[in-house]
Amino acid sequence: MTQEQQDKLDAAAFRRLLAHLDNRKDVQNIELMILAGFCRNCFSKWYKAAADDLGVELTDDQARERIYGMPYSEWKEKHQQPATEEQMAAFNALQKK
Repeated sequence: MTQEQQDKLDAAAFRRLLAHLDNRKDVQNIELMILAGFCRNCFSKWYKAAADDLGVELTDDQARERIYGMPYSEWKEKHQQPATEEQMAAFNALQKK
């Protein structure tokens, strides 16, 4: 496999992951953090770091909008639910490990 082919495959898988997250707005970030150790916010930070590494000008808000598919404030208003006591307990237990 050439580097160009790998880059195309990586980009396609990235777009598919974004679409999957977009289709699963019911899955809260805290649930992602508990189960996978990363969330949409983490993903946007990685995206911003990659832009920085490549010298591409991108703000944190632009990175979040790319990952969330809309401004972060809008996503929070429409889709983010308060964390339950159980979710916070599970999250806090992971932080102690």
